[in-house]
Amino acid sequence: MSFASVTIIMACLIIMGSVTLLSFNIDALIKNLEDRNEVVAFVDDAVTDEAEARALQPELEALDNIMSVEFISRDEAMENFMSKYDSSLREGIDPTVFRHRFVVHLNDIAQMAETKSAMEGVVGIAKVKAHLEYAKAFVTVRNIVSVVSLVLTIILVFVSIFIMSNTIKLTTFGRREEIAIMKMVGATNSFIRLPFVVEGLVLGLLGGSLAFLAEWGLYALITRRVMGTVSNSILSESFFTLIPFKTLALPVLVVFLGIGVFVGVFGGVNAIRNYLKV
Repeated sequence: MSFASVTIIMACLIIMGSVTLLSFNIDALIKNLEDRNEVVAFVDDAVTDEAEARALQPELEALDNIMSVEFISRDEAMENFMSKYDSSLREGIDPTVFRHRFVVHLNDIAQMAETKSAMEGVVGIAKVKAHLEYAKAFVTVRNIVSVVSLVLTIILVFVSIFIMSNTIKLTTFGRREEIAIMKMVGATNSFIRLPFVVEGLVLGLLGGSLAFLAEWGLYALITRRVMGTVSNSILSESFFTLIPFKTLALPVLVVFLGIGVFVGVFGGVNAIRNYLKV
C-alpha cells in the first residue's frame, strides 16, 4: 500500500508538472513572439528634416504601454530595403521614396489597439502599422493556455488527494479494530491520528522527491528530442527555444514537495476520520 501511495503521488505530480512546464514554455514562446511583433509609426511626409523627425521620439516614449522606440531614417530604410531585394528592384529608387519611421515595441500587445490610436494622435505621425490580428491571436492563445493549465492543475490536485486518501484507507482498514480498541481505552484522536499523519508526510515527501527526479529526466529527454528535431529548420534560427530545466528546478522541487506533503497528510487524516467515530 505504501508503494502504491508513492506511485500514485508520483504519477499525478509528473502529469501536473508536465502540463505546467508545457504551459511555461508556451507562454515564453508567445512572449518571444510578442517581443518580435513590432509596431511601425511612419512620420508625415511634410516632416522632411531628420532632426525634426527624431524630435517626435520623446512624445512616443511618453505614451502608455511603450517598451522601446527606435528611430529609422529614410537612408536606413532604403539600406534595409536594398539588402532584402535583388538588383532588378533597386533601380531608380532613392531615399525620398521612403519615410522616416519609428519601430516600437509594446509592453503588452493586448493593449495594441489602444496604443496604436494614441500613437496616431501624435502630431507628425501620419500612419501606424500594427498587426492587430496577430496580437489578438497571441493574446487568445496565451489566455487559453493559462486557463487550461490552471484547470488541469486543480483537477489533478483533487484527484491526487482522492486517490491518496482511498489508498491509505485500504491501509487503515486492517487496523480498524486496533483503532477502535485504542479509542475505548481512552486514547485521544490526536494520539491515534499522529502515526497516520507522519506516514502520509513521509509518503508525500518520498513521492514528491521521486516525481521531481523523474520530471527532470523526462524534461531533459523531451528537450533533447525537440531541439534535435528543429535544429536544422528555420525555427531554430528564429524564435523556438525551450526554458532550461535548471532555471525552473527550485520552484518545481518546492511545489512537488509541498503538494506531496499536503496530499499525504490530508489523505492520512481523512483516511481514519470514520474510524475515530467510536
